[in-house]
Amino acid sequence: MKSIHEEWSNLSRLVSMIAAQFGTRCEVVLHDLTQNYNHTIVAIENGSITNRTIGGSGSNYGLPVLSGREKSGDTYNYITKTKDGKMLRSSTTYFTDDESKVVGALCINYDITDLLKMDDLLKEVIMYPAKENEEEEIFANNVGEILDHLTSQCLEYIGKPCQEMSKEDKINAIEYFDRKGAFLISKAGDHIRDFLNISKYTLYNYLEIARTRSD
Repeated sequence: MKSIHEEWSNLSRLVSMIAAQFGTRCEVVLHDLTQNYNHTIVAIENGSITNRTIGGSGSNYGLPVLSGREKSGDTYNYITKTKDGKMLRSSTTYFTDDESKVVGALCINYDITDLLKMDDLLKEVIMYPAKENEEEEIFANNVGEILDHLTSQCLEYIGKPCQEMSKEDKINAIEYFDRKGAFLISKAGDHIRDFLNISKYTLYNYLEIARTRSD
């Protein structure tokens, strides 16, 4: 399969079937990851759950997979939270071409907000995992929101504001952005350069240093 459009008939019907089976609380999203990351959604059912539509962007979870930082991005039965506070039980599987390059993804997000308001017995039934240090998935309307989120997380990771960062801190910050796949986003370099208050030359120099360390 070179692209998800080769299997469009089957995949689009699969999206509709899953949504029909699990009802209006179940969002099903099909991403074409060969497209600009700001416009990866090609099919979606019950998009009101995350307030996304066809033509919307992928989330931050897909970036490390596309960058090659994560060899297998398939993740099942994890907990995510929307910007308006909905709690979701989610699963994601990726589609690859004949050369094992990621070309698409199918995501399921089931709204369990009301279930989580019930007592501890129901929490046991729905198996809500209380995991520490679990990264938050951002359901963005555009990639700018993903960059803003990664910038906020980077500040927490470094532990100090930009004006107090040393050269080593800024290299670590760039390594963090790279590890999260931020440089796959168009013009992310400009955003990161402005955030760290460094030149374009310095950005590429620090990025080369960061990638050399991680090899």
